[in-house]
Amino acid sequence: MIRLALLLACAISLATPHHLRADNTPTAPVAKAMADAANKVLASLDDAQKAKVVMKFDDPARLDWHNIPKPVRKGVQLREMTPEQQKLCHELLKSALSDSGYEKASRIMSLENNLREGEKNIQNGNLRDPLRYFLTIFGTPSDKGTWGWSFEGHHFSLNFAVRDGLVIGETPSFWGANPATVYLHIDGGPEKGIRTLAKEEQLAFDLVNSLDDAQKKKAIIAEKAPAEYRNAGNPEPPKGPAEGISAKELNETQRKLLWSLLETYNSHLEDALAAERLKELQAAGLDNLSFAWLGSTKPHMGHSYRIQGPTFILELINVQSDTEGTVANHIHSVWRSLTRDFGLTAK
Repeated sequence: MIRLALLLACAISLATPHHLRADNTPTAPVAKAMADAANKVLASLDDAQKAKVVMKFDDPARLDWHNIPKPVRKGVQLREMTPEQQKLCHELLKSALSDSGYEKASRIMSLENNLREGEKNIQNGNLRDPLRYFLTIFGTPSDKGTWGWSFEGHHFSLNFAVRDGLVIGETPSFWGANPATVYLHIDGGPEKGIRTLAKEEQLAFDLVNSLDDAQKKKAIIAEKAPAEYRNAGNPEPPKGPAEGISAKELNETQRKLLWSLLETYNSHLEDALAAERLKELQAAGLDNLSFAWLGSTKPHMGHSYRIQGPTFILELINVQSDTEGTVANHIHSVWRSLTRDFGLTAK
């Protein structure tokens, strides 16, 4: 708790300009849209709901995140909202996400129907529910001062921070899918054949399998994929030097695949936010990126990859089976900022 308090104290100190991006102007309309949408949600809630939804920006719970189906979470869940309140909550999501990002988020939530059907003989209470996603608002949504919001549940976690009308943090950002490929259509779930995180996985396969033997010796850092991504649920991203092969050692085609991967993840965000983050990556130097692979280089066998630059770490892992027993059909992916997770300055 002491560490959390220190991190939150750092967040409150973000008033000084050097904590903000060099060019924040493009994010101002996004921040305004978020604030307007958040205030509409708040205006629709009763007192009991507001007591769950609203927390102080420096509440330690703001840094409490995870992708697992936790029995207890902060905030109020969609299940506890009226249809109109749910619609307003989805409008808040739309203010932060692109059209394709919102569609992907909706699909991730709908996969809970598949899991509920696949685990119908398992006693897990009401954990598998497409409406079991929780909204929390920290501080007062406004163009002045600091506030933030989170929306999360199983396989999905968004965390935004805003200061003086500018978006200063949009991570951790977690996107998962089980099943990664839908082999059986369930009412309320995606159609058969859908791969919710298709490009996020396939582009990486294309990249690692384009490497020659010498490149693979550097890029593949483990023959077996780990059981989970690093620092799951931790308020701070993983520390340590980048691993794998440097982008400097990739040919032009391979560099394009690497950049396409980064564009794919950023395409989840509203266009202006995505453009800002990509601009930041370019400013930090594409030659400073690294790509590491762990596990099999073939589908349907455990695999994982990591991309790291001076300002971020991206990880995807696919090792778990789905509820039908299909091996490596359960994706976890997470983007962590090394400079502003939760709107904090990394130490």
